[in-house]
Amino acid sequence: MTLTFSEQTKTAYLFPGQGAQVVGMGKDLYQNSRAARDIFEQVDDALGRSLSTILFEGPEDLLRDTINAQPGIMAVSLACMEAIKENLDQDDIPVPFAMAGHSLGEYTALSAAGILNVKDVSRLVQKRGELMQEACEKNPGTMAAILGLDEVVLQEIAKESGTYVSNVNTNEQIVISGSNMGIARAMDLATARGAKKVIPLRVGGAFHSGLMESAKAGLVEALESIEFRKSDISIIANCTGDAINSPEEIKQELVSQIAGCVQWKRSVDHMIRTGVNNFVEIGPGRALTGMVKRIDRKANTTSVSDIESILALSR
Repeated sequence: MTLTFSEQTKTAYLFPGQGAQVVGMGKDLYQNSRAARDIFEQVDDALGRSLSTILFEGPEDLLRDTINAQPGIMAVSLACMEAIKENLDQDDIPVPFAMAGHSLGEYTALSAAGILNVKDVSRLVQKRGELMQEACEKNPGTMAAILGLDEVVLQEIAKESGTYVSNVNTNEQIVISGSNMGIARAMDLATARGAKKVIPLRVGGAFHSGLMESAKAGLVEALESIEFRKSDISIIANCTGDAINSPEEIKQELVSQIAGCVQWKRSVDHMIRTGVNNFVEIGPGRALTGMVKRIDRKANTTSVSDIESILALSR
């Protein structure tokens, strides 16, 4: 959908999380935008390896690894942001009233808002991936998407099965995390209580759950060496759905988020209540704008992931 922006429009930028990765993502941007290419080069340099080669050429199994998928999705989203600035007139670029990212995407939002520089966010995201992988090996688990049951019912099921509600994406799309046995039990309970669909997810662990608690200490340590700048753009926090601005609030959010529930519906509801009427998803995939539409059918949405979709913003 092509958006028409005006002074009355309030726009939010959304940034995708893990699961949006696909081999070849960002290659079009790399080939056609000097500004985007610079982002990929900065990320490669910060990580000391050619992540861009994995993004553009795969193989898929390697790209799916958390340590590659997370900084990779972030790199493509930031490259897309820079390509927007390079290819559009200033008047054609929608000024963000707020930014939000789903899980990993929250880190991308912080960089896009100028709070974290590319080098720091690249290393921080890679460290986060390493810590999450270690936690997965220490406490193996998995996740499942439950369609058609509300959060109250899912919280009851989680309590009975020893699992966790880990992503509240929309009213009817909620993800649970936990041990393999716990998730199997929770899926059975959800089916018995009328879930429309129960979908086991192909993931490496029980993300955004208590099984990730061991990753917190390492993340706290990593955050201590990072400079967080101030920004006029509000970040809508995953864990609370509220706007945060100060470095202290942001650091606490990142630590809480690694083992806490992503309240995406609450975040979108907050933006809508504060007047946001256009949502622009920046980066691979269209999952977030799809969720926004399920939360509010009247919301205007668009997805930007390559040069063609960038140029369409000004049409």
